[in-house]
Amino acid sequence: MYENELKALKKAGRFRERKVYDVTLDDLASNDYLGLSRNKKQFKKAVKLVDEYSTVSPKASMLVNGYHPIHKIFEREIAEQNGFEEGLVVGSGYLANMALIEALVRKGDMLFMDEEYHASGVMASELLGDRVVKFKHNDAEDLRQKLEAHPAKRQIVAVEGVYSMSGDLCSKNIFTVCDYVKAIMIVDEAHSSGVLGLKLLGIFEYYGIAINERHIKMGTLGKAYASYGAYILASSHIITFLVNRAKPIIYSTAPSVFDTALALVNIQHIQKNATKYNKKILQRQLLVRKALNRVCFSLIVPIEMPSNEHTQFIQKGLMEQGYLVGAIRQPTVERPIMRVILNLSISKQKIRHVLALISHNTVQ
Repeated sequence: MYENELKALKKAGRFRERKVYDVTLDDLASNDYLGLSRNKKQFKKAVKLVDEYSTVSPKASMLVNGYHPIHKIFEREIAEQNGFEEGLVVGSGYLANMALIEALVRKGDMLFMDEEYHASGVMASELLGDRVVKFKHNDAEDLRQKLEAHPAKRQIVAVEGVYSMSGDLCSKNIFTVCDYVKAIMIVDEAHSSGVLGLKLLGIFEYYGIAINERHIKMGTLGKAYASYGAYILASSHIITFLVNRAKPIIYSTAPSVFDTALALVNIQHIQKNATKYNKKILQRQLLVRKALNRVCFSLIVPIEMPSNEHTQFIQKGLMEQGYLVGAIRQPTVERPIMRVILNLSISKQKIRHVLALISHNTVQ
């Protein structure tokens, strides 16, 4: 029934398929920033924690009886670490964005979204009709002008701490503008939590921003935290409102108990080892500066490709050399890129080799 559409995708070099990749490939493609996905010691800690309870699965939504003690412990721990009043564990980052945007933007409110915000937020915003304004990527002045041009009962701004494809950090000026007009901020920290700041807490810590009642932080557990699921941090008032109004929370089975336990032991581990991880992060960022003559503030290095075909050609060649790197094409990005992740479990020598192979085999 969809043969013609599939042919068109293949012709455009945009066809995708699931693959089980060779586990011996060095992983420079995933969002496993700190390399914790292979840490069996942490896995065993999570197993031991779950084994302390008679119930090991969520069974139902959190508002029925799926809310597990491990969920509650995790929420308290991550909220305290980040300086927020309360936390809320969610099934996935996609659900977290859907929950926040669909529930918080009420009649008379306006949502202002960075044009490069994650697809989950964009999809949620499509439910809002004319209550959405997009502003130029990371452009605080454009945001200021649009906030001024669109007064509302509540002005809500959605940005990312680190943008997933470009590796850009959210401009600090955007926080300043939002604070000045008293806008509510939704900050997606999926790619900045576990990566930025002395304690690896993310963009708020990195910029030294004092948390207030208008700040909302969300992030995923499937990246630096090497598990699955997501969280939302905010004032107790906002968390209570979400529990009562956010459909993805009310009508979804509670998150996996084991995955929440694994995230819990991993965030504790990261806090204890933040100095060690920070040193490794800085070493890899400096390596990028030397290899590509560009500044890298996150652990994401996008290298633009001349075509979709060349992107796939480079990926195949890298796999033959023992490396797995993401070949990112439309519609995820406007122009195709090789997205190199500076995974801390991969040696600096290998990362240097990968960067050299890509840059030397790409004619811009």
